Amino acid sequence: MTKLTTKRQEFDEVSPYEDQVVKIYRCSTVVKGGRRFSFAGLVVVGNRAGEVGIGYGKANEVPPAVEKAIKEARKSIVKVNLLGSTIPHEVAGHFGATKVVLIPADDGTGVIAGASARAVLDLAGVKNVLTKVYGSTSPKNVVKATMNALLSLCSKEQIETLRGVKLDN
Repeated sequence: MTKLTTKRQEFDEVSPYEDQVVKIYRCSTVVKGGRRFSFAGLVVVGNRAGEVGIGYGKANEVPPAVEKAIKEARKSIVKVNLLGSTIPHEVAGHFGATKVVLIPADDGTGVIAGASARAVLDLAGVKNVLTKVYGSTSPKNVVKATMNALLSLCSKEQIETLRGVKLDN
C-alpha cells in the first residue's frame, strides 16, 4: 500500500461520504525535451442520502489531482430534495451546451443514465430515475447540468409556501 492510499483510507473512515472518479483528463505541453503531461480529475462525492457535491482538481500526477478534486467536492456538498427513492417531479438542468432532463420513475426501474449522470444520481441517493442528455455529452458539462437539475428540485411543501395554496396530491 502506498502512503497516499493509507492517508485516503484514514480520511474516508472519518467521513460518511463516498467518492467516485468520473473522468481523468490528460493535458500535454510540448517542451524542448519532449512532451510534459499534467492531469485533471473530475470527482463526485455523496452519502447516498440526499447530499452530493462535485469537484475538479489539477496536478502533475493523477493521485494528487484526484485528492484535490475530492477535497473540493467535499467543500461543495449540497442537500437535494428527494421523494423516497426517486425525484419529486420532472426537471431539466443546463450547463454550457448541455441539457439534462430528469424524469421520476417507479420503484424497480433503476437509474437509467449514462456514466457521468449516473455517478451524480447514485451518490445523491436517487434509485429510480430516467434521464436524457441533449447537446454536448462532455462529462464536465453533464455532471454540472445534472447538479443544476438536482438543485432546482422543490418539495411539495416548498411549492405550497411559494404559491400560497394547498396542493391536493
